Amino acid sequence: MALTGLLLQGVSVGALREVTLTAPGGQIVCLSGASGSGKSRLLRAVADLEPHGGQISLNSLNQQSVPAHRWRRQVVMVPAESQWWFDEVSAHFPEGAGERLPAALGFPAEVMDWSVSRLSSGERQRLALWRALIQEPDALLLDEPTANLDNESTEAIERWLLQEIEQRQIATLWVAHDSAQIHRVANVHYRIRGSALEPVHGSD
Repeated sequence: MALTGLLLQGVSVGALREVTLTAPGGQIVCLSGASGSGKSRLLRAVADLEPHGGQISLNSLNQQSVPAHRWRRQVVMVPAESQWWFDEVSAHFPEGAGERLPAALGFPAEVMDWSVSRLSSGERQRLALWRALIQEPDALLLDEPTANLDNESTEAIERWLLQEIEQRQIATLWVAHDSAQIHRVANVHYRIRGSALEPVHGSD
């Protein structure tokens, strides 16, 4: 039977060596580690944005067998600082996105008419998550997706993401530093130590 989900085999990027892990569809694998340990670079490698060694596959589709732009339609990364290219929010979304805006994000439908420049860092972060999910990815790469949110917003976004990930069976790598958040969302937790990933059993 073919393996489903996101599979990393012997991946090396930066100081990280021989990273092997599986993120099954519908499950969240959390990654933690010290600043500069390579968490974001590993996500970028999985998104085919960073040169790396080893093999990465999604539902048996090998990353190296498809053009990068096609891979990134299925494996969508939400970086810690989201990128915005146009003046209006709506230009970053398909038509009708405002009508489907999840209540958990805390925006009125009119947010689509707003200028990106008026958005706070937390608002940009929430909208970047919706922009990623609206692409209907098979895998999500989340780099500190709630870092700019207060506690109430963080937990609301966590609940929404958990529901979406489970319902859509999205394989997810989630970089986090907050042990309480990891405990709430992770099916599996790995910590980067030196050049390797080590499994963490239970909460930090």
